[in-house]
Amino acid sequence: MESIFHEKQEGSLCAQHCLNNLLQGEYFSPVELSSIAHQLDEEERMRMAEGGVTSEDYRTFLQQPSGNMDDSGFFSIQVISNALKVWGLELILFNSPEYQRLRIDPINERSFICNYKEHWFTVRKLGKQWFNLNSLLTGPELISDTYLALFLAQLQQEGYSIFVVKGDLPDCEADQLLQMIRVQQMHRPKLIGEELAQLKEQRVQKTDLERVLEVNDGTGMLDEDEEDLQRALALSRQEIDMEDEEADLRRAIQLSMQGTSRNRCQDIPQTSGSHPTSEELRKRREAYFENHNSEVYEGKF
Repeated sequence: MESIFHEKQEGSLCAQHCLNNLLQGEYFSPVELSSIAHQLDEEERMRMAEGGVTSEDYRTFLQQPSGNMDDSGFFSIQVISNALKVWGLELILFNSPEYQRLRIDPINERSFICNYKEHWFTVRKLGKQWFNLNSLLTGPELISDTYLALFLAQLQQEGYSIFVVKGDLPDCEADQLLQMIRVQQMHRPKLIGEELAQLKEQRVQKTDLERVLEVNDGTGMLDEDEEDLQRALALSRQEIDMEDEEADLRRAIQLSMQGTSRNRCQDIPQTSGSHPTSEELRKRREAYFENHNSEVYEGKF
């Protein structure tokens, strides 16, 4: 949807944004719309003067501010209507009895201008699809054909005045491109205020995080890393100690087995055909256990 021209809200220039979004280009500026407003004011003044420049109504009219514009950038429906006449376009009130009797399906129109209090925005068909070109949105909003009538009805319930734009709109790139392709919109655009609020919240969260990191100077995260490292080293030392104990135990068993073999060779007399007495067997057992315990003790430490 990059080809769609969409002016975003600046100040109270919604009438300018509405016209330019309708015509799909920078056709009108505040200066040009102000010139149209001054021209309308002068025409109204001349009509009031016809009743006499000394009349009370005329003096009251002169003291009142312009009804076609103000310092904020607001422009009246008369200004918008006169601006569109330059392009041969006409505005018809959508919910007027005259238009409703025509029973025209909204999807068969080309564009609408919507107004509530002092805000104006355009709903226009580009190619074969409808778009809400409200300047308060972050971008164009796709409106399906089935939703268009419901969307307009909802605006009317909210108090909007809706005008049908009659006439041939100027050619634009978006209309030509969207005649050939259809677009899909995965995420609807947000209101500019919502986006700004979200960005502000993100900045606040980022600032808070930076402040915390600055205060801690990263020590909080380092402390956690150091604790993990200390626990890992302690577990490693325990494993090493267990491995050392197992190795010592294996060496002690080996030494004891070697000692037993030597003792057997040394203690058993090399006599043939003779059998040891019970007393000799008892002494041999005592000697074996004494040597065994002594060698295990020395191998351990």
